[in-house]
Parts: sequence; structure tokens; C-alpha cells
Amino acid sequence: MLIFSIWLFTVVASTYLFKKVSGSLSLVKPNMITIIYYYSFLISSYIGGLLIALGIDDYYMIKRMDHEEYRIIGFVLLTILMILFPLTQLVVGRILGFNASLEFDRYLHEPVRTSVDKNQRIFRLAFSALAAISVLAVAFTLLKTNTVPIFELLKGNVKDLAQMRIDAARGFSGISVYIRNIFGIALTPVLSIIAFVYATQSKALYWKVVFFMLFVSSVLISVYDLAKSPIFFYIIMLLLAAVYTGRLKLNWRRISGYILAGSSLLVVMYVAIQGVTEVKSFLSYNSGPIGRIILAQISPFFLHLDTFSHSIALLEAKGLPSFIAKIFDVEQVRSARMVMENVFPENIDKGTGGVLNTIFLGEAFASFGYLGVIIAIIYIAIVIQLLYIVFLRLPKTPVVLALFIYFTINIPRTLVGGVSDFFFNPVWIMLTVVLGGLFVLEGYFHIIGASS
Repeated sequence: MLIFSIWLFTVVASTYLFKKVSGSLSLVKPNMITIIYYYSFLISSYIGGLLIALGIDDYYMIKRMDHEEYRIIGFVLLTILMILFPLTQLVVGRILGFNASLEFDRYLHEPVRTSVDKNQRIFRLAFSALAAISVLAVAFTLLKTNTVPIFELLKGNVKDLAQMRIDAARGFSGISVYIRNIFGIALTPVLSIIAFVYATQSKALYWKVVFFMLFVSSVLISVYDLAKSPIFFYIIMLLLAAVYTGRLKLNWRRISGYILAGSSLLVVMYVAIQGVTEVKSFLSYNSGPIGRIILAQISPFFLHLDTFSHSIALLEAKGLPSFIAKIFDVEQVRSARMVMENVFPENIDKGTGGVLNTIFLGEAFASFGYLGVIIAIIYIAIVIQLLYIVFLRLPKTPVVLALFIYFTINIPRTLVGGVSDFFFNPVWIMLTVVLGGLFVLEGYFHIIGASS
């Protein structure tokens, strides 16, 4: 009862703080902080953390934990996260004079600034070149993958899908990794959002055709390896683009419809990809889609605490990004892979073991223990709040809007993936540089158009 009371009080307090930080926690006015709160923290982490602390999870991962005390220790750390994270953001906002409610509402209703068509020739050439590179990167990814899981599934070959997914993810090395990750996986959806915004604003045939090509490419790169979450996140990116441009007005009826449609699609994917057909698997809180959402993402955090407290020494500098680790003359290792090797060695032997990603606190603890957890919470909260404020204050052009939407979706995903990406992320840096160049062209031609 005490644990539940702490959990309930924390949820109420955290909700209040996150609302002050974001400007709105309403699902009809979604934003970066809203998604972080609902997806990364509450649903993917804190609900499952409560079940684990109460000992009623009955989850296969937690059954591999050797020391039961980490149920409570992990819950305490998650409770600290729920309060300290938004509290830090609130302090940053106050220092910068940020009024979240006013500034987000202004941004939401502000019209998108687009270039005048007659001055868009150079911008279109640059955009077309990037679009071509992205489409080719998607094609390269599919051709480079020996066995494309989505194609095998469509052909009816459902055997060894798990192994095919592992092979599809690991069949890249060297420069091919960057081609896939930066120009295929990251850049293609963002460019499609830019094209979508221009297509809805200008009605020009060029933008409609380019959007269609980029949309198809984005869907392919999202589903080719049968990962379930990327396609959902891409759809949410499109919805956010429609909301932020005023093309879509969300209400609870529409949101209910989207949730129902998304749940149906998720069920279909589980049946087709993993062969789950029993109704109880879909209704159970610790298996199927529900278990995947509330327990699968947070359970590895508790395994991190157990593993790096007793089985493996703290990684220290080895847990930092490779760019920083090389300064200390050590090779980077990912804690999520080490936990998989330690807890599920049989999966490694069978070749089906990947990584056990979890909330960023896991990787922070694996590197520097409890102090690392506290520092990571404060540091990442500051970084995210600064990004949120900067984007709300930048000109609302299609390029900036697309980059804002990209971070709005990918930061919550990264929060449940690790901490090192917040210190150095080559994909984010490269994407920002590329789109920064487009923004310069976009802003230049907007100025010309406005003055002509």
C-alpha cells in the first residue's frame, strides 16, 4: 500500500510539473514534452515499475533477476526521475523567461512561413538532390539486406523471422551503417514531412509528387525489418505535421479513432509477424502488446541495476559515446548488449539475442552508478528543455517544423534507448547540419519573396 501511495502521489505531482513545463499535457495539443511524459516515462516506465516493485509483474525478464532488492531500488530511482526531470526543466524555463503555455499556444496557431514559388528554383534543386539521395539510401538498404524480412513475410515465409530481423539489423558495417541510419532511416521521413507541408501550403504538383515518393520510401524503411514501432512513429509525425500546420484539428473523437485504428494495426502485426493468435495474449498485462508496452521496455532497467551491481563492473568511460571513449583510449561498449549476454546467454548462442534497451537511467547506472543516474537526469532535462524552447522561438518554416517534429518523436524514443546518444549523436548532428543548409536557402528565398 505504501508503494502504491508513493506512486500515486508521484504521478499527480509529476503531471502538474510536466504541464507547467510543456504548456499543455492535452492529447489534442501534443508536443515534445507531452510525448516524453506519456510515452517515455509514464506508460513505458513508471506503470511497469510499479508492478515490478509490488512483485506482481510475473514477467519473464524480471524472473532472471538474482537480487530482489532491486525491485524497490529501481522503483525509487524511477520516482526520482518523475520529479527531478520536470523540476529541472521548470528551473531552466524560469531562467530563460519561458512561458510554456503562451509560447506553445502561439506556435500552434502561428501560420507556416513558406517561400514564394518564383524564388524557389534553387531551393527545389537542393531539396530534389537530398530527396534523391534519401530514396537511393532506402534502395541501398533493401539491396544490402540479404533477406528482407517484410518481403519474406509477404511471400508467406514466416519461419525464422526473429533471426531475419537480427540479420537485417546487423548486416551493415562501416560507411553503409551511416548511409542507412542517416540518409535512409533518419533523413527520408523528415524530408517527407517538409514535402508534405509544402504540398499542403502551395498545392503545387512538384511537392505532391515528391511527397508521394518520399512517403513510400519512408514506409518501406520503417517496416522493412518488421520492427513494429517505426511505422507508428512515422504516422504520428505526419499527424503532428497536419496539426502544426492547421490542416488537422484534434478532438477526443478523432483521437479515440486513431487509438482504435493503431491498436487494430498492432494486433494484425503481432499475428502476422509473431504468430500470436490467443486472445488472452492480447488481453494479458504481462504478455503480447500490453506487456511489450508497459513491461518489456522497463524490465531491462532493473536487470541493469542487478547486473552492474554484482556481475559486471561499472563501465565508466567505456559506456560513453565512441567519440568520447577514444579520448580515454578505451573502446565503447553498450550496456544493453552486455546485459543481454549476461542474462540471456542462450539467445546469444542461438543468434537471436540483440540488445536490452531501456530507460536512459539503465545505461547511466551501468557507466557511473547512482551518481551517474542523477547527473544524467539533470543533464538530459536541461538539453531537452533548451531544444524545446529554441524550436518554439525559431521561425515556423517547413524545414524547421520538420526538424522540430523529428526531435519531438525521436527524443522520447531515445530516452528509452540509452544515455550516450545525448552526449554525442552523429545522426542528429548530421541531420541538423543538412537541414540547417536547407533552412538557410528557405529563409533567404522567403525574404526575397516577401520584399518583391
